[in-house]
Amino acid sequence: MPARLKAPQIEEMFRRFQAENPEPKGELYSVNAFTFLVAVVLSAQATDEGVNRATKSLFAKADTPEKIIAMGEEHLRDAIKTIGLYRTKAKNVYALSQQLVAHHNSEVPPTREALEALPGVGRKTANVVLNIIFGEPTIAVDTHLFRLGNRLGLAPGKTPMEVETKLLKAVPKLYLRHAHHWLILHGRYVCKARKPECWRCLIVDLCPFKPKTPAPT
Repeated sequence: MPARLKAPQIEEMFRRFQAENPEPKGELYSVNAFTFLVAVVLSAQATDEGVNRATKSLFAKADTPEKIIAMGEEHLRDAIKTIGLYRTKAKNVYALSQQLVAHHNSEVPPTREALEALPGVGRKTANVVLNIIFGEPTIAVDTHLFRLGNRLGLAPGKTPMEVETKLLKAVPKLYLRHAHHWLILHGRYVCKARKPECWRCLIVDLCPFKPKTPAPT
């Protein structure tokens, strides 16, 4: 396992991420807070690109909990059948829409407890919603963040919860709100799982991971 990064290195890492991309954005398509919640639920074990292909037409027809309920679970299932686990996800999205109408005045609730009480919403989904919709400094550990936490020696851990806890302590408060997105984008496009593109990495001189991938010839 790589050596742990020290505080000055971590500070410099996020300073560079911020300088390159001051306001990082997620890649899931949405038109409001409700559709963002739905998109995140649908994105479990699926790519953002694959989810977006289904949701652009779905959200054009149904962008509120009431419209999802009116659509019915069967038609919702048909609308997202290109997404993995679509049957379970349709059931969850339909049920969470019912709960939002019944218990939250059709609004996405702003607390972790309320979010995690919704069907299909676990800790990771709640963290994403709290961060993006409500601006809270949460970190959702997906496969990219789990890999980077360990590979960079930034927040090594054996479980997503362990990595999340260590990231929240390691990332300077100044950068905490956007840390989730910077790391996802870095892991998705540069520090890839099988072959990290070290030759174009913004933080290559700070990273303890070896061996470095040479530039293609």
